[in-house]
Amino acid sequence: MLFSKDLKRTAGAADKGCVTTLAHSMMSAARSAAASGEADRFGYPDSTGARGATTATGAPAWGAGENDMGRPGRRAAGNRGRGLHGQLVQQLGQMIVSGDLGADRPLVPEEIGQRFEVSRTVVRESLRVLEAKGLVSARPNVGTRVRSVADWNLLDPDIIEWRAFGPQRDEQRRELWELRVGIEPSAARLAAERCDEEVRARLSDMVDILRHAIEQGDGLTFSRADSEFHALLLRAADNRMLEHLAGIVAVALQVSGGTDGPCRQSNEACLTHHQRILDAVSAGDPEAAEAAARALLDPRTGEEPAPGPDTVVPAPREH
Repeated sequence: MLFSKDLKRTAGAADKGCVTTLAHSMMSAARSAAASGEADRFGYPDSTGARGATTATGAPAWGAGENDMGRPGRRAAGNRGRGLHGQLVQQLGQMIVSGDLGADRPLVPEEIGQRFEVSRTVVRESLRVLEAKGLVSARPNVGTRVRSVADWNLLDPDIIEWRAFGPQRDEQRRELWELRVGIEPSAARLAAERCDEEVRARLSDMVDILRHAIEQGDGLTFSRADSEFHALLLRAADNRMLEHLAGIVAVALQVSGGTDGPCRQSNEACLTHHQRILDAVSAGDPEAAEAAARALLDPRTGEEPAPGPDTVVPAPREH
């Protein structure tokens, strides 16, 4: 189940076959809030007229086939929040980003609470989080509705993750790669000019961890060290706007399975490109650092280069 078995089930939950008058519900919520003096934009509708009615606007009902809110989410991993609130944000966010809840779709808080068996407080707080991410909007006399993609905060780590594990996976991967191509080479150049000794040492530590992870076949450790290396590189640029993107790049690496360049897999070619970035930054060579970062992201450098005349090819490792 999505939530804890110890959760008290909401009394009077409508059965799955019910259809709700969405427009009437929203107007009832506005009248109820006005009568009580509460300024709750995510107010609950009057239950007396909401259940068992037909939709005057033809809007799809919650319980209809693929749009059933009760079905499990695509990923079990929780939102960056915790508990019921974080789980509900995760579930609704995935449904919106995947298109299960289309743009301009009405969201009735009472129905959400019933379908997920959570309290009004949990529903309200979850909708506020989704509103901050640009996924929904709440207006008096209109209610809460799903917003179009153009209004989403596409740099929000949660939205990046939800898109990466939904129908938009390929598009999200391409967009993340293009974003990285645009910022990381410049960040590497600036890092070579401004990086202090402490950050250089941490970058070197990450390269050592990458090397050890490859030797041990430890993909998880490699992924974490790779994310940390690139986040450090952006912070080393000593530019607060670039530093703000460090978390986005880290999420990009985690959800996209690497890059379209030499780091599609954790291998010696990938390690070589990280080492070249480190060497250039440590030497204070901006041009070389920028070129090395660009090469790491270039799909044409996806294969390990052929050994030159002075290159010693190591013997195969025994496993």
